[in-house]
Amino acid sequence: MLKVGVVAGEASGDTLGAGLISAIKERKPNAQFVGVAGPQMIEAGCEPWQHTDELSVMGLAEVVRHLPRLLRLRKVLLRRLKESKLDVFIGIDSPDFNLPVSMALKKAGVPTIQYVSPQIWAWRQSRVRTVSKAVDLVLCVLPFETQFYDLHGISSHFVGHPLADVIPMETDKKNARAELKVPLTGSYLALLPGSRKFEVSKLAIPFLRTANWLRSHNPELEVIVGLANDDTRSVFLTKTRDLFSDSHAKLFVGKTREVIGAADVVLTASGTASLESMLVKRPMVVGYKVSSLTYKAMQLLGLKQLDHFSLPNLLADMRIVPEYVQGDICPEILGPSISVFLQENHDKGLENTWYESFSKIHGQLRCNASERAADAVLQLAGKNRKSL
Repeated sequence: MLKVGVVAGEASGDTLGAGLISAIKERKPNAQFVGVAGPQMIEAGCEPWQHTDELSVMGLAEVVRHLPRLLRLRKVLLRRLKESKLDVFIGIDSPDFNLPVSMALKKAGVPTIQYVSPQIWAWRQSRVRTVSKAVDLVLCVLPFETQFYDLHGISSHFVGHPLADVIPMETDKKNARAELKVPLTGSYLALLPGSRKFEVSKLAIPFLRTANWLRSHNPELEVIVGLANDDTRSVFLTKTRDLFSDSHAKLFVGKTREVIGAADVVLTASGTASLESMLVKRPMVVGYKVSSLTYKAMQLLGLKQLDHFSLPNLLADMRIVPEYVQGDICPEILGPSISVFLQENHDKGLENTWYESFSKIHGQLRCNASERAADAVLQLAGKNRKSL
């Protein structure tokens, strides 16, 4: 029986992991999965030793606060994984947690895979040496990443992104609004302040202030907020208690895709939410905000060399959506950028490079990612079994 260790450190990794587990089980119905999992992975058949939420921290300053707990968790996890006689280990995203686990398991003779490349092509490129020592294979969800690994002699496969497979090429706005039980007509702004509590704590206030700024110019604007879970909902409401009533915003938990689909424009955190907004084909403004210490460290480690940081712009290799960081996350800057997309002449029927680019990228990422990833996992696990 195939035994797979898997660790997903956040909500987006839980989604990827669930698709991968299901695809492997189609090929190996008796396969067993153990490790760190979220609700989707658990439903797909993973035995959770720890929950994904326990690893979901962001940024240098934030990680430092949780470091003793994370190190204890990793020590216990690694011991159990070593005792489990795994056929293969898969770390899903969360490279700072997963790569040391992979390195220890690889030294113990377990084939190791990193599913979702660390953004070493963007910053902290010295980590490529760690990746080389830690994993036998990197499964890349972005097409340009394999070129980087080829240059460094690291085995990698581009598998596409599972979200591109499940999100249709066209998402009907009225159907999405009907799903949310909101009026079918009118202009809608969606706020996506992130899937992690720290992200929401940083973006909730400036995002909602921006919504209020826009409503002061357009009182008919409807505001809908997509939140990943009850924890992020609690953080959002706590942070915005003095602003919330003025916004007339409606909150939706666990319905991010419907919220995006219902919107005319999206104000989103960077990361998977911006990718999902792109795949749903909604214009967006992207914001990124961490602690000052974390941001300074990221700049020193190479982030300032990037022309873009949001996934839509990185994938297009050009600026197709406005993106802002740190002090620029304020109503006076975000509001006018969003207003442009709310104008009637920016409907997709007219010339819009963002819509054309979104559609093209969607097609490039639509590759049956979970199936391709499953085949790569089973191939590596099979090689190991033959060598024993």
